[in-house]
Amino acid sequence: MADPRTTARQVKAPIGQYGGGFMVSREAKALCEKLALGPRELYFRGRCGVLGECAADVVTSVAVFFPPAHVEESWNGGRKLAAEEAVELYAGVCHAWGRRKLGGFDGCARIAELLERVVARAPSPGAPLFAGWRAVPLPGDPPARAAQLMHVVRELRGGLHANAVIAAGMSPLEAMLACPHDGSPFGHVTGETMARFFQWPEPYPEPAPELVARRAAVEDATDDLMAPVFSVLNEDESDELIGLLRFGQAH
Repeated sequence: MADPRTTARQVKAPIGQYGGGFMVSREAKALCEKLALGPRELYFRGRCGVLGECAADVVTSVAVFFPPAHVEESWNGGRKLAAEEAVELYAGVCHAWGRRKLGGFDGCARIAELLERVVARAPSPGAPLFAGWRAVPLPGDPPARAAQLMHVVRELRGGLHANAVIAAGMSPLEAMLACPHDGSPFGHVTGETMARFFQWPEPYPEPAPELVARRAAVEDATDDLMAPVFSVLNEDESDELIGLLRFGQAH
């Protein structure tokens, strides 16, 4: 029987992959080409557009793990697409990706049902992108609905994780380099690969053992912060959610 903290640990990888997979999908690429936007211009306008029209520094404050200059260039470069419209279009990409990837999986309706309860009861302090995406209307069909809800939960963990990194006195780049990213949309990748993808300039320092240990403690702290979120589920429901997400991940 899974307690809330075990649930938080067990679901983070599949939710990380399914909740963020649409961002690097063929659907996202096609929309970039249609709108003549760079991939990161759509990414920042679509993902962070829930903040409304704001200065790039506001976006940097929530897109913690990207270099500020890259955030500013991408956010401002995509301004021909209004924030509200960008969110609507990005949600549509999420839905289309969910239908393609999960359309044949019968467990989507139950995943959505369970996660909708989790999302509804979760506190929003420290996770502004979660709060913004929680307010975005959900689609009616189960695959798209499950995909959007996984994205929303991923935003919650991402916001809380950023808080844990900052509280530990680590820079975003240090946190990235000191830990493999098993829960990324790309599967298991190294910290250097992610730093390069996030556009941090090279060369990258080798993380010291002390930093690696501190990064592991940050991951534990994030699990601690996420545990209460899953307390709305009883043990049977937690086990069911874990099983469904594992099966869906392998589907």
